[in-house]
Amino acid sequence: MAEESSVREGGCRCGQVRFHVTAKPVMTMACHCTGCQRMTASAFSLSALYPSDGFAVVQGDPVIGGLHGPTRHFFCPHCMSWLFTRPEGLDDFVNVRATLFDNARDFTPFIETCTSEALPWARTPARHSFKRFPPMESYPELMAEFAGEIRMGQE
Repeated sequence: MAEESSVREGGCRCGQVRFHVTAKPVMTMACHCTGCQRMTASAFSLSALYPSDGFAVVQGDPVIGGLHGPTRHFFCPHCMSWLFTRPEGLDDFVNVRATLFDNARDFTPFIETCTSEALPWARTPARHSFKRFPPMESYPELMAEFAGEIRMGQE
């Protein structure tokens, strides 16, 4: 993922909710789980994981939808676009739906998860694939590898 600036803007389909990030992503992902398939009405969801302190909603008031437990999915209250997720156990991170950025073309998935639930024809160019989610202890190494790819893409 090549990126000129770490500041990015995005928003929902109707424009009532806008957000920005002021940090670089720590990972980009495609999730093939049936929950993501149903919430996106597509084969998988695409997202970029950011440090929480680098993400802000700058317009509108998202509402919780999808799951209502420890993992919280946030949506636009008007058009119901799925905006971002606050994952359980990862309070320092927010998982932003990458296709909602004003320029989403740079967000190629680095990992793909829940491939055991993938539709048989759904493929991504992700470097790493996992039948479920990666084990928590593998995230630091994956994030370091991803960070190295971002630096290489900017040279």
